[in-house]
Amino acid sequence: MASRVRNLLAMDAAGIMRRLDARKDEMFALFSRLRSREPLLDTITSRYASGAFDQLIHLPEQEQAVVDLYYARLEELRWYFTYTEDMPGTAQLIFSKLHKRLEEAYRVLVVTLGPPMPPDGARVVDVEAVRTDATKVTAAKTLERTTASARQRRAQRSPPEQDAP
Repeated sequence: MASRVRNLLAMDAAGIMRRLDARKDEMFALFSRLRSREPLLDTITSRYASGAFDQLIHLPEQEQAVVDLYYARLEELRWYFTYTEDMPGTAQLIFSKLHKRLEEAYRVLVVTLGPPMPPDGARVVDVEAVRTDATKVTAAKTLERTTASARQRRAQRSPPEQDAP
């Protein structure tokens, strides 16, 4: 169940960030022209978080804290968009600062919860090779082992063939 909650939260956060990146210029043009906050607020609408909130109890405390940080940063942006009296140019400058804070919280969220499952179901895995003291291998052996082809290894193991008289 926790993995499903993680995925819903990751999908919600990814959707918000994707909409912000796609609409950031247009939403301020609309805000300026229409004098409406709706384009700003619609862009940062959370689709899944309220439904998944009751399920957050299934996540470890560290993950709960990371999710809370992300949604706190999102709430700062929502509050600003809702109650600002700034002109569009100033609002865009303030948005840039708040957006950077939200992006930082989003990066932590993705690292902690993992990226959302894509519609095709394929997971992207980020792997980093780490060598520990228990598995130390000399560089020469490693290079030799990785460069030797299967044929070379077989030839080294099998005895040479004798010519017939």
